[in-house]
Parts: sequence; structure tokens; C-alpha cells
Amino acid sequence: MPVQLTPNAVPIINGGDVNLKPLMQVTDVKLIGSQERYRLLLSDGVWAQHTMVATQLNELFKTGQVRKGSVVQLTEYICSEVQNRKIIVVLNMETIVLDSEIIGNPKQYGESGPTAQTALPKNNFQQSAYGNNHMMGQGPVPKWLNPRPSFHPENSVPSMPSARPTYQSESFFNNVPNPRPTFRPEMSAPSVPNFRATVQPSYQPPPQYKNRGTVLKNEAPARIIPINALNPYQGRWAIKARVTAKGDQRRYNNARGDGKVFSFDLLDSEGGEIRVTCFNAVLDRFYDIIEVGRVYLISKGSLKPAQKNFNHLKSDWEITLDASSTVELCPDEDGSIPDQLFDFRPISAVESAEGNSILDVIGIVTSVNPSTTILRKNGMETQRRILHLKDWSGMSVEITLWGEVCNREGQRLEEMLASGVFPVLAVKAGKVNDFSGKSIGTIHSTRLYINPPDLPEARQVRDWFDRGGKDAASVSISKEFMPGGVTKNEIRKTVSQIKDEGLGRSDKPDWVTVRATISFIKTDSFCYTACPLMIGDRQCSKKVSRSGDRWQCERCNQEFEECDYRYLLQAQIQDSTGLTWVTAFQESGAEILGCTAKELYFLKYDGQDEEKFADIVRSSIFKHFMLKLKIKEELYGDEQRVKITVVKADTVNYSAESRYMLDVISKLSRCFFWVLSI
Repeated sequence: MPVQLTPNAVPIINGGDVNLKPLMQVTDVKLIGSQERYRLLLSDGVWAQHTMVATQLNELFKTGQVRKGSVVQLTEYICSEVQNRKIIVVLNMETIVLDSEIIGNPKQYGESGPTAQTALPKNNFQQSAYGNNHMMGQGPVPKWLNPRPSFHPENSVPSMPSARPTYQSESFFNNVPNPRPTFRPEMSAPSVPNFRATVQPSYQPPPQYKNRGTVLKNEAPARIIPINALNPYQGRWAIKARVTAKGDQRRYNNARGDGKVFSFDLLDSEGGEIRVTCFNAVLDRFYDIIEVGRVYLISKGSLKPAQKNFNHLKSDWEITLDASSTVELCPDEDGSIPDQLFDFRPISAVESAEGNSILDVIGIVTSVNPSTTILRKNGMETQRRILHLKDWSGMSVEITLWGEVCNREGQRLEEMLASGVFPVLAVKAGKVNDFSGKSIGTIHSTRLYINPPDLPEARQVRDWFDRGGKDAASVSISKEFMPGGVTKNEIRKTVSQIKDEGLGRSDKPDWVTVRATISFIKTDSFCYTACPLMIGDRQCSKKVSRSGDRWQCERCNQEFEECDYRYLLQAQIQDSTGLTWVTAFQESGAEILGCTAKELYFLKYDGQDEEKFADIVRSSIFKHFMLKLKIKEELYGDEQRVKITVVKADTVNYSAESRYMLDVISKLSRCFFWVLSI
């Protein structure tokens, strides 16, 4: 038995009905865009319309559960107007028949058929009765004689009837002699014909259809939809969600000028997560309103593709609030929305995680270091605190806290350990760092939960620790040192290997450690005059020039009395295999020479103490260093050159280096005897 599609489903949906749950046929499937969204052509047998599918239904198409010819039932959908076009977005559907021949000869809705304002089907007698075919005795069967389902106009936008009176020919009622056409103002049921024509007043269209005056806006509140159902084709939407993370205000500077921005993450009752961003004036409106843990009703924002380089959430979209957006606090606590959504990974799995990936971990805090002040590369100071976390996987990891977290959660953890308590710590959205072993650092969206009472994983790790895990040995995946103080991820190279192995010529820079001697330092241009002004939260540091008795920065377009001095040190290093040139900037230059660039500059040029200047430089010549190098090919003019930059310079610990060399000799010996035994 052939499948019966829901009659007039396309016009009804375009009219605003969201409860029909129609049976429709898929006549075409197309994958569009980089976001992997599917576009369908759905048919009701007469009309067909393009439809977007929510991304959570992509698996239906990838597994072949929905294909061209399938008959599906739309269980959840919306219809929005975008740029004067009606767009149907399917949020959920079920497959009724997997394969079927194309039913009927559907035409594209809106091009060859009625529009959204004239969505009444052909079987509606009131619409048909206004046509000219009734004058020829060829009108359709009245709706009270039509056994097929009729369309209910209350589910659609009313159509515009003709302004002229309607006539019914004699052939319509065969039992009634009618020598003249009879005027029929009532179309809902047959009445006794009247041979006296009455004057029909001219039709007055409703105000909203007049071609003058203002168009009334729909002020009804937007329907709350799940976060996973959001898409840019929706005109009006609202979401109800809990704030799980809130970032600090950040300043930026680009071609459009200076500005400020902050973002926060949302979680709804169905587990959907999405990031919301506010700029400038919108930030001033909502920054103080948003609180972590509170539930809000948010509407009227624009959706853009998520920037996955900076956004770890699974949603394909991000929300940007604007001047028309609304954020309303829901005073009644919604228990259906969880406080947080975790996806915990054992610490042993962190070792194989990719660098810069975002993940959740939970464990017991075994040690907390004091907070220290760190000078960032942009010249700004920040707080850093390191703690260690272990779990039942037999591994431990280093957690690095940055900024205000050090003095908030970090101080609380330090006090708990000082009192003999080993707390449970859950880390939400920590960033994996593989610079020296594997460690986890906090970012602006990271949240720390100390002894969370409602997490079953917290109870499990606590039970493990109390039943013997406290005394169990654990292997650190962070900065695990080999003999000689070398971390297990450190790559040791000789000077000759830099050239022989073509280091630095790939897309990404190579990071290696070399034990070498400083054999020569250029002293004629060891530093440069730099701009001391701050741009946002970092120092400009661009080279400045003299303008009379003042210094001028072309980038900042400002003048100032004193400038800064920064190292630009050119040095030659060598080992037993060869020599090469390296560049050392501010921090590494101070580590090599033992003083700041400003101190050395004033010693040479203001103090005119050439002898002391030469002593400082000579003290670094022929001195052994453990040099961590960044090697990257760069373009100078039209020539590609490999640039070697000293990232860090440490003096050699000869005891540790001796143990490292003995370990290398031992490995070579074992390899030699293994070859002889073959």
C-alpha cells in the first residue's frame, strides 16, 4: 500500500504550524559548507521546499538511515524568515520508509506556488469559489462534499480574497433552475438561491495588508529551544542555560582600533554547551550581570561559526550579543540544568594527549608550591603557582595556576595541605602543555572545584586514596628527569646536527638543547633603544629614535624623555662538532651576560668604563652553557635563512651532565653487545 504524505504540509509549516508532525518525502540530499550541514528538499507530494537539518542529526545521513526517497516524519521543527525567505529547520525526525519512488510531481514552493501569505490549499472551497472557473460551471467540489482532509486556515496566515462578488453557475446545483447567475455571499454551506442581486460593499483588507502605515512587529516572546538546535537560520530564538565559566575583561588592538571583550560559557538541561562573547558597550551592559552558576534567559544574538583554535566547546557555533540582545536572570533555581558537565580523563591518558588540547581531570592534591611572580614576554607581571595531582592510574601531573587563581583557589589548597588535609581537585577545561613533559595549565575558561560533594568521581578517588592510594608510588608525567637533569621530552643535539639534519626547515620550529661554549660576542650593537609604553597589557618594545632631546615611537606616535634598552645579542657558539651563530634577546641575553641591557649600556656609554664593560663580556666567553634553542627558517629579503634563537641559557651542572653521559654510554654499550649477539 503506497504511503500517504501529509497533504499541504509545506504551506501549513510555512504558515507557522509547529505541531503538525507531517509525513514528508526526501527528494534530494546535499552536504553544504565546512560545518557539515545537510540540506534536504522535502515534498508533501504537491509542494517541495529546501530544509536545513540540525547538526545533531548528521549521523542519520552518514549511516544511511535517511537518504533520497526516504519518507520521514518531522517530530520537531521550526520555520524562520531569513532575508524575506522562509527556511524550515528540522530539529528531529524519524524514518518511516527508507526507500520509495518519488511521490507525485512536486513543485518548488514559493516559486511556482503560493507564498506564505496565500498558503490555503486547493481543496478549500472558500478560496476556490473566487476563481473565474465557477462562471463556466467548472468549479471544484464544495468542501462539505469533499471527503479529503481540509486545511484549517487558523494554522496559517489568512489569505486575501477577491474584492468582487462571487457568482455560482446553474450547472453547480442541477436541481435548481437558475436562468441568471446568483450572488452568494455565504460560502460555508449551500443556501436558498436568491434571484435578486444585492449590493456587496467593497472589500476592506485588514490593516496589516494595506500598503500604507507601519507593519506591526511580532512582540510575542521567543520560544525557548535547546542549545544544540541553534543555527544561524533562525530569526527569533531564546535559550535558558547556566553560566559555567566567565572570562576576564581583555583589551585588544587591531586595524579597527582598541576595544575590550569578554566571554562566558553556557550549559542547558540537555547538555548543550555554547560560548557567548560581548564587545565594548555590550560588555558594559552584561559583564556585572553575568555570574557563574546562575541561570539566565538569553535571546536576540547573532550566531557565527566557532573558532576552534580558541573554543574547546563541542558546539559548531558561538553567540555574539549586540545592542538588541536581552539577558534575564531566572530567579527560580532550575534543577534540570546541571552545575557543570565533566568528561574526566585519567592522568595516564594526559601523557598521550596532544599539546594545547583541552580536557578535564580529577585527583588528589599532594603538594602545592608557593605563588611566584613571573614576567611575561609582553613585559607584564603575573602570578604562577604549581601543584601536583595524582589519581588511581599510578600517574601524577603538574597543574600550573595562573593569575588570580593562584591567590584564590591556590591559597586555599596550600592552607588545606598545611593542615594535613589532602583535598580532591576537579579541573574543568585545563590546557595540556608539552613544553617539558606533560602538564596542565589554567586558562580563562578553566574552573577548579575543591572537594566537590556531588561528583561520583570525587568519591571514588577519595576512597582510593584513603584505602592505600596515599602511600602508592606514582610516576610523574611532568618534567620527569633523566640522568643529568634532562627531561624525558628534551631533544639533545650537537651543533653540527643542526645543519646536517636540516633543523628548522619544516613548517614548525624545532626546539633542541645544545651543550656548547660561547666563543664570541658582538659588542658594537648588543642592544637597541625600545619603546617603554604599554599597549593594553604588554610593552610596545618597538625600536625608537631621537627627536631632539626626546625619544619618539612611530608605532605609538608618542614622545617620551626616557627609553628602555633591550638585548639584541649576536653570539657564536661551538662544541666539539662545529660552530654557529645565535641570537639572544632580553631574558636569555641577561642569563648569558649576568646583567640587564640597560645596566651594560650605561656602563659603556654613560660611565665610559670600557675596562669593566670588557670584563663582563670576557667572563661569558668560553663558558659552558646548556642552551635551549628555537630553530626556524625565515625570509630575509629574497633569501631564506635559518634563524637560531636562544630561549634559555643555563650554566652546566657538571655532576648531572656526567650522569647523563654515563647513561648514554651504557645504552650504546648494550646496543653494541646486542649487535654482536646477532
